[in-house]
Amino acid sequence: MGLLGEILLLPLAPVRGVAWVAEKVIDAAEQERIAQLRRELVALERELVTGTVSEEEFDRREDEILDLLEEVDRGVAG
Repeated sequence: MGLLGEILLLPLAPVRGVAWVAEKVIDAAEQERIAQLRRELVALERELVTGTVSEEEFDRREDEILDLLEEVDRGVAG
C-alpha cells in the first residue's frame, strides 16, 4: 500500500491499534490457560504417584484436562 493508501487509512489507526492490543491480550490469556492446565496435569500425576488418587480417577481427570488443552490449542491454532 502506498503513501496515499496510508493517508486514507490514517483515521482507522486507533481502531487497528485497539484490535492489535485485544489480540495480544487474548493470546496471553490462552498461553496462561495452557500453562495452568499443564500444571494441573503435573499435580495430578504427583497425586497418582503418592497414592492420593486412584488410577480410575486419574484417568478420568487426565482425560478432562487433555480435552481442555485440545480446545485451547484449537483456539490458538484457529
